[in-house]
Amino acid sequence: MMVVSTYIGIYYNVVICIAFYYFFSSMTHVLPWAYCNNPWNSPDCAGVLDASNLTNGSQPATLPSNLSHLLNRTLQRTSPSEEYWRLYVLKLSNDIGNFGEVRLPLLGCLGVSWVVVFLCLIRGVKSSGKVVYFTATFPYVVLTILFVRGVTLEGAFTGIMYYLTPQWDKILEAKVWGDAASQIFYSLGCAWGGLITMASYNKFHNNCYRDSVIISITNCATSVYAGFVIFSILGFMANHLGVDVSRVADHGPGLAFVAYPEALTLLPISPLWSLLFFFMLILLGLGTQFCLLETLVTAIVDEVGNEWILQKKTYVTLGVAVAGFLLGIPLTSQAGIYWLLLMDNYAASFSLVVISCIMCVSIMYIYGHRNYFQDIQMMLGFPPPFFFQICWRFVSPAIIFFILIFTVIQYRPITYNHYQYPGWAVAIGFLMALSSVICIPLYALFQLCRTDGDTLLQRLKNATKPSRDWGPALLEHRTGRYAPTIPPSPEDGLEVQPLHPDKAQIPVVGSNGSSRLQDSRI
Repeated sequence: MMVVSTYIGIYYNVVICIAFYYFFSSMTHVLPWAYCNNPWNSPDCAGVLDASNLTNGSQPATLPSNLSHLLNRTLQRTSPSEEYWRLYVLKLSNDIGNFGEVRLPLLGCLGVSWVVVFLCLIRGVKSSGKVVYFTATFPYVVLTILFVRGVTLEGAFTGIMYYLTPQWDKILEAKVWGDAASQIFYSLGCAWGGLITMASYNKFHNNCYRDSVIISITNCATSVYAGFVIFSILGFMANHLGVDVSRVADHGPGLAFVAYPEALTLLPISPLWSLLFFFMLILLGLGTQFCLLETLVTAIVDEVGNEWILQKKTYVTLGVAVAGFLLGIPLTSQAGIYWLLLMDNYAASFSLVVISCIMCVSIMYIYGHRNYFQDIQMMLGFPPPFFFQICWRFVSPAIIFFILIFTVIQYRPITYNHYQYPGWAVAIGFLMALSSVICIPLYALFQLCRTDGDTLLQRLKNATKPSRDWGPALLEHRTGRYAPTIPPSPEDGLEVQPLHPDKAQIPVVGSNGSSRLQDSRI
């Protein structure tokens, strides 16, 4: 989980830095991606606004009939927002191996995003918990503002109907189910380690059952709500151009930084809507990034566990932030978007599914479902509902396993627009995916070698048993089968103080802080 969180933390802040760049670029009278009369535009650029309207602000103009005919006739329209993204912001190179130059504006924004993350985490969950109140709630305000504006536009209903109409022919494609699973893993933070990290700061008897239900429902409802916001404005844009919604819709970075920004240029006072939209993306990204960084810092501090590192946790946070910034520099080069998508598709997609499947099987069938259910009852005061027990034991592992199998069967190499990734780049992607999963069998072999036993079978049995000091960190919570049979002594390892002193006192504010307008997975 730490390896996965490291990969995601590196490239996710690059996405945030691009959102920062667009946010700063929106502080102008006319959005720079509204027209085709800029130095970076090519002769093939075809804007949705009349060039003569440039002097009249950013009000939408009637599309000339010849341009409308052109847009209806070709699928290869090069929009000013696309050229701004590709030729100006990224200065995209022609190959993943051609790094070119580092884009200094993006590098500066990357520094800003890491500084913001560090300052919000400078006191650990004491500071991030307060910040999350804002980063987790204000995006709903922006979403509502954009929703009200979107549904009042002409053509919004067409876009919403496109969003709500199922495409049944896609239901048999494994990629659709794989993407859906990845989306849930991203939005809920499953197998990232963030949920375990933040939950470790909760009180022992916190009602995590209630929290999990609330967070799951809220997360999915937010994703649905965000879809209405996005497709209402995309429907307006499609109506303005006289084309189908599918022609203006996009996915991944193309939706957040090409299609939607272009649609915003059609609105009156377009810079205002652009500022709100990218400010929302920044807050959504920061909420996730807080959790990723806190996961790495907490894991390092807890693993070392001595008094010095507990007192110097701020320096550990600074060190992780600086390392993340340095490792993110190549992603701000001209080939950076290729590497970002490679990490997104391999380093933290396939791995999450594998880790989650192994985690379900390990807890239910090696640690034992009865032990697990008793642990939950000891903390909550009641056993987990029967529905959850069935899901954990049978349904969830089976679904994850079949998604994994079908994803492998219908695997297709990664592409970006019309660019085909070379074989060596795909190999690097698989190595990144393998680097996190391989930790599981390697550590299992390590434990097997250091466990007592005369035979391999005896070693295996001993290695799959909990250690003697396994159980609640505080002596007062050790009840039932964890109750000490003799008075505790320092040699027993039953410390009254937990490994991390803050964790006995500070309730968790949220899980991974991410909502899901995110498919970027924003």
